[in-house]
Amino acid sequence: MPKKVETIVLHDSSTPVLGDIQKGGNIVVTSLDTLLNQARANSLWPLTFGLACCAIEMMSTAASRFDLARFGSEAFRATPRQADVMIIAGRLSKKMAPVLRQIYDQMPEPKWVISMGACASSGGVYNNYAIVQGADQVVPVDVYVPGCPPSPDALIYAVIKLQEKIKRRKFNKIIEINARTLETDMPEEVHA
Repeated sequence: MPKKVETIVLHDSSTPVLGDIQKGGNIVVTSLDTLLNQARANSLWPLTFGLACCAIEMMSTAASRFDLARFGSEAFRATPRQADVMIIAGRLSKKMAPVLRQIYDQMPEPKWVISMGACASSGGVYNNYAIVQGADQVVPVDVYVPGCPPSPDALIYAVIKLQEKIKRRKFNKIIEINARTLETDMPEEVHA
């Protein structure tokens, strides 16, 4: 009688894989980075920063036809302190650049930037003294969306690419605590 060999695998084609999460029985083993990155990538809160005609296309991505909410970006925020993704939609003038930088600085960490349209990405057809030739001269840009104006589908694709980038992000910060640091940082009444 021939022996029957069965292999047991942790993953088959019908089991979803989330990053480097390993599933076996009732136990899920993963790193804290993977868990945080999954949460951050699937709950992006975009900041409305519409400067020109691309803003109309950006607004339509939240409408029922395109429904950006499927990707975790439910509502556009009107304040930088509640947003983690800035979508720069339209031409950026040199007068508006300091305002853009100030709003970017007010956003909490971690934060990301999507440059939407040819004008925001490279100045577009406006090669003159009044328009910044690319938003990356003012703030660091993570994803560029080409087009004049780009379609809502292109912005949704950029959000998906940003989610992939966030999921790959590694936090290499090691927190080291020693007794001397704790003693010098504590108030006097604690030492007594």
